[in-house]
Amino acid sequence: MEKDPTEKGSPAGASAERDEFLRGSNQAGLRAHNERAVLSLIRRHGELAKSEIARLSRLSPQTASVIMRSLEADGLVLAGEPRRGRVGQPSVPMRLNPDGAFALGLKFGRRTSEMVLMDFVGRVRESRAILYRFPRRAEVMRFVEEASVALRQSLSPAHRRRIVGLGVGMPFEIWSWGEANGAPPGEMEDWRSVDFGAELEQATGEAVFIANDVTAACGAEQAFGTDVSANFVYFFVGAFVGGGIVMDGALIPGRLGNAGALGSMPVPTRLGDRRQLIHVASIHVLERMVEASGRSAVELWRRDADWSDLGPLLDDWIEVAAEGLAYAIASSVSLYDFERAVIDGSFPPAVRARLVEATRRALAAFDFQGLLPVAVTEGSIGRSAREVGSASLPFFAKFLLDHRVLLAER
Repeated sequence: MEKDPTEKGSPAGASAERDEFLRGSNQAGLRAHNERAVLSLIRRHGELAKSEIARLSRLSPQTASVIMRSLEADGLVLAGEPRRGRVGQPSVPMRLNPDGAFALGLKFGRRTSEMVLMDFVGRVRESRAILYRFPRRAEVMRFVEEASVALRQSLSPAHRRRIVGLGVGMPFEIWSWGEANGAPPGEMEDWRSVDFGAELEQATGEAVFIANDVTAACGAEQAFGTDVSANFVYFFVGAFVGGGIVMDGALIPGRLGNAGALGSMPVPTRLGDRRQLIHVASIHVLERMVEASGRSAVELWRRDADWSDLGPLLDDWIEVAAEGLAYAIASSVSLYDFERAVIDGSFPPAVRARLVEATRRALAAFDFQGLLPVAVTEGSIGRSAREVGSASLPFFAKFLLDHRVLLAER
């Protein structure tokens, strides 16, 4: 039977619903500059009164009021309780409406893929995940189709119309890591020529925005992190470790979108040779250690696993990974005076804390003459950083001002 193109959850139906929402906006999905500036200010500060918005944006009070009325009518912002001052009329703080817009975010990884539904303030409402030894194209696409329908149907019909796109975080040249991923020779070659964005658009009916997965995670830390600085180097320890760079408050994607490829940085090892950081500070290294001990490593990839039973294996991995991260941090701050190195990853919070502390100890043994000190801190997003960063891409493309011009809408 032919599918009704207006049916909820179908690609054509999703596109029609989204277009209906965007037609109700002042711009067809692309907000005017001043509206983006106002929404970005509110996002950054949490809530702001109209007078504060006018002052910070350097708009006239009248212009700021007109913009706020428009955004409120579109359902993108909400008015809070009036605040009474000593003189004059009470001020009304404005905040982003969590239900004002929604986005889907797909983290396409070497061991797992996860799709999330995120609201306008960065809260993950629902998620779906798949675990595999290596990513087979047919299996991943089947997961994407099923997950997008399920996540869309978790919303009311009115809220489905407010889904504004699908953001995707994925490693560059994933086919080139087949051997390290444990895939049979040639098994991942079909990823080399596929237009993944086009396939995703066809499967979901959503506008698709693609970025490097760890660049997206770094963007999530910058946008939604609790301890953000204007200049930091970022490490996300997943199946393979990767990185990102923020300078003067701007996420730096690089000339070809590959800035912060810290996983490929050569670092010394205890064996006296040099290896790329991915072969020292990645979870796949721990996975091989666990398997070599005769145990199953599947638990490493389960979100509820605490890794507490790994004992000396985990101790050894943390020490080796910390040494590699310390070298990478020292090399990074010799090129640019970052004030902070942030470490996050696909591991339990207790493991993250241990890894950060071990990295601090390793870094303390380095000769920093001529360099400024750098703080090593934990990331604040956790396992979901890549998904959250991916889901934020449509928001920044359509509603907010940000230096993350690292993506393109298909």
